[in-house]
Amino acid sequence: MSNTLSLQSVSKVYQSAGAPPTEALKTVNLEVPKGDFLAIMGPSGSGKSSLMNIIGLLDRHFEGTYEIDGENVSRLSANKQADFRSQKIGFVFQQFNLLKRTSVLQNVLLPTIYNPGKDDIKRAQKVIEQVGLSGRAEYKTNQLSGGQMQRVAIARALIMQPSLLLADEPTGNLDTKTAHEIMDLFTEINKQGTTVVLITHEDDIAAYAKRIIRLRDGAIEKEEVK
Repeated sequence: MSNTLSLQSVSKVYQSAGAPPTEALKTVNLEVPKGDFLAIMGPSGSGKSSLMNIIGLLDRHFEGTYEIDGENVSRLSANKQADFRSQKIGFVFQQFNLLKRTSVLQNVLLPTIYNPGKDDIKRAQKVIEQVGLSGRAEYKTNQLSGGQMQRVAIARALIMQPSLLLADEPTGNLDTKTAHEIMDLFTEINKQGTTVVLITHEDDIAAYAKRIIRLRDGAIEKEEVK
């Protein structure tokens, strides 16, 4: 099975003026096969955010090698990394990050602005239905519940048909029942072939994943496989 992503000997050091360097990541080696569902956990300061930013191609200043779908993206230019990110990675965040007073359809179509296609609206309608929002394409975001807004964010992440879905604390603003409904949706998306990498600090949310890695002090402390 080909790898969706592979990190080899990845390390990250932060240097602030007048302060000693902080080693955020220490020689992390991580393989995530295509179709995997991985949860990344760890206490505050463990390196979760640094690892997430590298996986999402949001931080290109690190040591080591990073491949996505067999292509070394470690040292691509910023513009090429941005293009690769838009084509290969879908993002879901805790804060939803939706455009206010704008329709569900317009929010879902947002990633297509830089990569327009003739079937964009059809694909948007399909992913809106996929996330359980049939009949709500013209609803404004201020007419939606928190769980529905997160479903819009997931649909937006899926419209470019990414090979990797990166979810950063996606249930952090939701009540328990809604959080588990959202995790059921991630499970279905994963069953359809999309690789999911989840950042969370909640054990019951991480339990939906096929694998869990726990970070401590910038290193992988242990891995749990179901």
